[in-house]
Amino acid sequence: MPRKKKLEEKEKKPSAISGETKKSVAAVLLIGFALILILAAFKKAGPIGEMLHQGLDSLVGWGYYLFPVISIAIASVFLVAQEKRFLSPTFIGAAILVIASLSFIDIVFPERAGLLGNVLGLIEEPFGFVAGLVVVAVLIIASALITLNVPLRIDKLIKKKKDDNEDDDLDIKEGGVSISENEITKEKDLQIKEAMGKKTPPDKGDKKDFAAILAAANQNYKFPPVSLLKTNIERPTAGDLRANANIIKRTLESFGIPVEMGEISIGPKVTRYTLKPAEGIKLTRIIALNQDLSLALAAHPLRIEAPIPGKSLVGIEVPNKAAAIVRLGSLMSYPEFNKTGPLEVVLGRDVDGEPISTNIEKMPHLLVSGATGSGKSIVIHSLVTSLLYKNSPETLRFIFIDPKRVELSIYQDIPHLVSPVIVEGKKAINVFRWGINEMEQRYETLLKAGARDITSYNKKGKEIMPYIVIVVDELADLMAAHGREIEASIVRLAQMARATGIHLILATQRPSVEVITGLIKANIPARIALQVASQIDSRTILDSAGAEKLLGGGDMLFISSEFSKPKRIQGSFLSEVEIKKVADFIRKNNEIVSPEEDKALNTKDLPEAKTSIDFENFSPEEQPDDLFNEAVEVVRQAQKASASLLQRRLKVGYARAARLLDIMEEKGLIGPGVGAKAREVYVEGVQDDSASV
Repeated sequence: MPRKKKLEEKEKKPSAISGETKKSVAAVLLIGFALILILAAFKKAGPIGEMLHQGLDSLVGWGYYLFPVISIAIASVFLVAQEKRFLSPTFIGAAILVIASLSFIDIVFPERAGLLGNVLGLIEEPFGFVAGLVVVAVLIIASALITLNVPLRIDKLIKKKKDDNEDDDLDIKEGGVSISENEITKEKDLQIKEAMGKKTPPDKGDKKDFAAILAAANQNYKFPPVSLLKTNIERPTAGDLRANANIIKRTLESFGIPVEMGEISIGPKVTRYTLKPAEGIKLTRIIALNQDLSLALAAHPLRIEAPIPGKSLVGIEVPNKAAAIVRLGSLMSYPEFNKTGPLEVVLGRDVDGEPISTNIEKMPHLLVSGATGSGKSIVIHSLVTSLLYKNSPETLRFIFIDPKRVELSIYQDIPHLVSPVIVEGKKAINVFRWGINEMEQRYETLLKAGARDITSYNKKGKEIMPYIVIVVDELADLMAAHGREIEASIVRLAQMARATGIHLILATQRPSVEVITGLIKANIPARIALQVASQIDSRTILDSAGAEKLLGGGDMLFISSEFSKPKRIQGSFLSEVEIKKVADFIRKNNEIVSPEEDKALNTKDLPEAKTSIDFENFSPEEQPDDLFNEAVEVVRQAQKASASLLQRRLKVGYARAARLLDIMEEKGLIGPGVGAKAREVYVEGVQDDSASV
C-alpha cells in the first residue's frame, strides 16, 4: 500500500515542462536535424556531416532523402496543429513510414535502398511483386496518417448522401453512445420533453447561422463524452396497480364521494392514479381525505394534485414499492437534448416517466432549497454537468461560491472558472460587486453594438460574449454574515442581469424568510423545492404546500414563470465518481485561459492575477461611481452617513447607495456600520480624499 500511494502521488505531481513546450522543442530539433542532412548531401556539413551522409547512404540508399522530408513534416505538424498531440505515436508512425518506404524502394528499384532496404525488401518473396507493393503501400498510407494525424473524411460524403435521402436515421450516435433501433423503439414513451412547454421555433436561417457561430467558438474545446456517465435505465416496482385503484375508489365512495378511475402513470418514484369525481363534488373534500387514503393504501406520504394542470382530473401520487434511479447519462444520451440551446439543463423525469429539461436563459435565475440529505447538492452537480457538456469556456463561464468548502471544490481548475472556487464570505461579497460591474459594462457594450440582449449580440458574429453562471451552494451562510449587502446584490443582478447573460443559481438547506427573503423570491420565479420538514418551509420556497410530502432522494417540485402550479420531478442522479471523471477529463484535455488571454470578460480594471480574477483584493475602488464625489459632499454637509439619506438626496436605489457607503468606508471617510447606530463621519480630510477619485 505505501508503494502504491507513492506511485499515485508521483502521477499527480505536475510536470516541470508543459506539453506545448515539449512539442516546440521537438519541432526545433527535427528542423535542425533536417537542415544538417540537407547540408551533408551537398558536402556542406563538415567531416561529421560527411560521415553521416556516407553511413546513411550505405544503410538506406535513396531512403536518405526521406529523413529530412519526414522530419520537416513532423515539425510542421507540431508547430501548426492547435489540438493536443502526443509525441510517441507521431514518432512511431514516422519510423513505420521510413521502414515501409525503404521496402517500396527496394521492390521497385532493387539495390537502391541500401543494406537495410535489401533486408526489408524480402517482403516480396512471400507475397510476390504486386501483392508486396500493395502491402507496402498500405503501410505507407497508414503510417503517414498516424504521423500527420490527418483522417480520411469520406464519412462527410456518406453523411451528406444519407441526409439527402433519409430524414430519420435509426442508428444514432451522440457523445460516444450508440442508440440502436431496438432501444429507440423500447424507449419510445420516454422521448425528451422540454419543461417550458411548446415553443415557436426560430427562423431556420438565424438558427443555422447562430449554431455555426457557437460551433466555431467551441472548436478548440474537447467536450467530455457521455460514456463517462452511467446510462442504464432502471424500472420501478409499483405494486398491484388494479388493487390500489380499487382501494382508492372504495375509500372515496365510503365517504360519499363517487369517482370514476382514469389512467395510471408509473414514474421513477411515485405512481399517479387519476380519477374524475362526480358533478357537484368539491375538490376540498378529496384533499381532506389524504390521511384516510394513506391508511387504506398503507403508503405514506401521499400527495393529492387537485386538479392536474391542463386536465379535468384529480391525481393521487402513491410511493412505489421500489424506486428507480434516474441517471443523468441516460437523459443526456437523447439526441433531442443535444439539439437544444447552450443553457439547456437536465432536471429528471416527471410522474409520467418522461424526461424533463429546462433552459436557464428562460428562467432566468434559479433557487434550489431542501432539507439536509434531500439531494440539493446532486441537483446542483446535475445542472453544472449539463452545462459543461454543452458549453466551452468561450461560451460559458462559472463562478462557484461554496462556504461549505467541499461540495464544489471538485471543479477546481477547470477552464470554465472565472476564478478559483470562492469559500470566504468577503470574497463572495466581492464576487457580487464584480458581477454588478460586469453587468454594467456589458450593457454599455450591448448599447454600442445596437443589440437588445446577449443572444442578438452573439448572432452578429463579431465576438462571443460568454454567459456567466454564479452558483452559490449555501446561501444561508452568506446571509447570516453579510445579509444586507448580499441580498441587495442578488436582487440587483436578478432584476437586471438577464439581458447580459449573467444568471444565478442559489441553493440553501435553510428555507426560512431570513434567507429566502421576499425580495429574492420576487425576482427569482424559478424554484426547486426538495423534501422539507414542514409545510411552512414549503410555503417559504414555493408559496404553496406540498414539498413536505416529498420522498427525498432527489424528489422535487419545480415551478417557473411558465407553470402556475408545481410540477413533480424525480431529479437525475450523478455519483461522485462520475462528477470526478467529467472534471478530470476537462482538466486533462483543455487548457486554462489566463486573464491576459481572456478577452471575453472585462478584466482590464481589475487587480492583476496570473491565473484568475483576484476577488480577495477586489473592492469598490476598482469600480468608482460617478456620483461618489456628490455623495461625499452630501455626507459632509449632513454630518451623517446612511443609505436612506443618499437615496433621498441623490435619487438612487438602495443597492447603489449602499455601494457608495462601502466606497467611503474603504477610503476611510466614514466609519463602519454597527447595528442600528449611525456611522461616524470623519469630517477632516473628506474633501481632499475624495478629490483623487
